[in-house]
Amino acid sequence: CCVMFTSRLVPSSNRLTRRFLFIFTLSLSFTYLCYSLIFCSDTIMQSQRYEEHRCLLSQNVGSKKLLQKSHYCTLPVDSKAIRDATSNLAFLSTPRSFGTAERRSNNSGTPKFGNKKLPNAIIVGVKKGGTRAVLEFIRVHPDVRAVGTEPHFFDRNYDRGLDWYRSLMPRTLDSQITMEKTPSYFVTREAPRRIFNMSRDTKLIVVVRNPVTRAISDYTQTLSKKPDIPSFEALAFKNRSLGLVDTSWNAIRIGMYAFHLENWLQYFPLSQIHFVSGERLITDPAGELGRVQDFLGLKRIVTDKHFYFNKTKGFPCLKKPESSSLPRCLGKSKGRTHVQIDQEVIEQLRDFYRPYNIKFYEMVGHNFRWD
Repeated sequence: CCVMFTSRLVPSSNRLTRRFLFIFTLSLSFTYLCYSLIFCSDTIMQSQRYEEHRCLLSQNVGSKKLLQKSHYCTLPVDSKAIRDATSNLAFLSTPRSFGTAERRSNNSGTPKFGNKKLPNAIIVGVKKGGTRAVLEFIRVHPDVRAVGTEPHFFDRNYDRGLDWYRSLMPRTLDSQITMEKTPSYFVTREAPRRIFNMSRDTKLIVVVRNPVTRAISDYTQTLSKKPDIPSFEALAFKNRSLGLVDTSWNAIRIGMYAFHLENWLQYFPLSQIHFVSGERLITDPAGELGRVQDFLGLKRIVTDKHFYFNKTKGFPCLKKPESSSLPRCLGKSKGRTHVQIDQEVIEQLRDFYRPYNIKFYEMVGHNFRWD
C-alpha cells in the first residue's frame, strides 16, 4: 500500500527518487516485521516460563491427577528446579500441602490460595477435656485447616452474622476441611440449633473426660487466674454433709454430659457426633486421632510417628516438625498440677455423676469406665 501511495506522489520521470522511496519503504516494512517477530517470541517465552513455573509448583504440592490431565505439565523437570520454583513463595513456608488452588492476590500482590468457607467440622466441647490437644494434633493433617483461636460465634457473637464468622476462617481448597473449636458450645442451649441452621451436615467432635477430674482441672485453671476464689468444696456443694451438689456451678454442670447431649440429639443424629476420650488421648493419642480422621473421612496420616510422651507435662506432644528446631507441645496453661482435693469429696462427686455417666454410656453406645 505504501509503495502504491508514494508512486502517485512522485513523477514517473524521476526514477532515482522512486527507487529511493521504494527501498526506504521496504526497509521500514522489514524493520517492523523483525520487531513484531521478536516481541511475539518474547511474549510466548514468558508465557511458557509461567506455565513451567505453575507446573513445577503443582508437581511439588502433589497435584498428580491434575497434571495427568494438563497439557501444560508435559515438560521434564528436576527436583532442583522444583525447589527453586517454590523456595521464594511465602505461602509454602508452613508444612502443609496446598494442592491445586485458585490463585488470588491482595493489594500487596501476595498470592492467596483457596476460599474462606464455613466450617465442615467443629470441636464443640468440652472445656478441660482435651479440645486444644485434638485441634493441634488434627491440624498436622495436610487436608485440615483450622482457626487457632476460639471464635465463640454460636454462643457470644452470633449477632455478628455468618459473613463475620466466615471471615475468621482460613483459606481452604475444595479438598480440605475447615475446622474450629469452641468447647463452650456443648453447654450452650442455643448452639445446636444455630449450627444446624448454618449446615445440617456439620460434623461435631466432643472430647469428654472423667467429669470429676474435669471439674478439678476447671477449678485449677480458674484458681490460677483468681487466687482469692472460695475452695473447691465450698463451690461444689450446697450442703456437703447432706451430699447436695451445686449444679449451678459451671464446673459441675459441664460434666453432666447426658443432660447436654439430649439437646444436641434434637438436631443432629448420633452418627454426626464423634466422642474422643480425654483419657485415651493421653495414653494413645495416635489411636484417638486415627478414629477422628476416620470420622472426618480423611486418610490416616497422623500416626504414632508424630507423637512422643512428655513426662514433665504428663501428656503427649508432637515430635519436631522438619521446619522447626523444637518439638510442639501445648502451652504452659496445659498440664497444670491439680489442686489437692479431699478423697471424701471426690467420692461424693463420683456418686453424684454416676447416674449421668451411665445414661451417657447408653446414649453413645460406649463405656468410658469413669466409675
